[in-house]
Amino acid sequence: MKIIRSELFQKFPELVFGFSTKIGLNRTKPYDFNLSFTVGDDPENVKQNRDAFFSEIGLKTSQIAFQKQVREDEIRIVEKPGMAGESDALITNVKGLGLTISTADCTAIFIYDKKNEIIAGVHSGWQGTQKKILNKTLQKLSLSFNSQPENLFCFIGPSISQKNYEVGKDVSELFEEKYLESSINPDKKLLDVRQVNIDMLLEFGILKENIEISSLCSFAEKDLLHSYRRDGKLSGRALGVITMKENYV
Repeated sequence: MKIIRSELFQKFPELVFGFSTKIGLNRTKPYDFNLSFTVGDDPENVKQNRDAFFSEIGLKTSQIAFQKQVREDEIRIVEKPGMAGESDALITNVKGLGLTISTADCTAIFIYDKKNEIIAGVHSGWQGTQKKILNKTLQKLSLSFNSQPENLFCFIGPSISQKNYEVGKDVSELFEEKYLESSINPDKKLLDVRQVNIDMLLEFGILKENIEISSLCSFAEKDLLHSYRRDGKLSGRALGVITMKENYV
């Protein structure tokens, strides 16, 4: 099984983190090692895949919180595992509770407040990015948990790169020009969703050295990562999960 780790989060032994790929349990096309029940894959395979992934990083499926991602800006504070409802960001201060983000091109951001022992996971495609869900999550951390920028550590997972993310005028006009480049298609632009989110972190005051950014492009890494833009309805989904260990001293 191939799992993407965070060098930044590995500096904190109290954290468990992993981001799945297409590779695991010798699964084959079209869905490969898929962790979503909503794409048409065999549900039993998905259950086995999830159990294997979480077990590989030292967790159990029974301690994980999931959400139905709806591409909005709903933020949910969770205190127990299972389905948390419709939202695109999860926050918890409960140790032993894992927070998951499902992706197949969208930007996933994972946050750790070392001082206050809080974790968060944010799903930010172009819709969530335009609605500034990441910034709203940071504000929620500040207001509800007194999180300070200097205590926050962030990992931005694999996502689609600008050169492979072509959008129409209806989307491009929602973003500042600095996040857009010309496309071969004169009616399209290339949008850098990842950079918009990076700038939100920096503008909030998070230190640059406390941000790790995966350079992997989900679209380009066809043998490693799921991509809806590349594979359409036959694309599987990855899960990223972050957890604070129980009883860690």
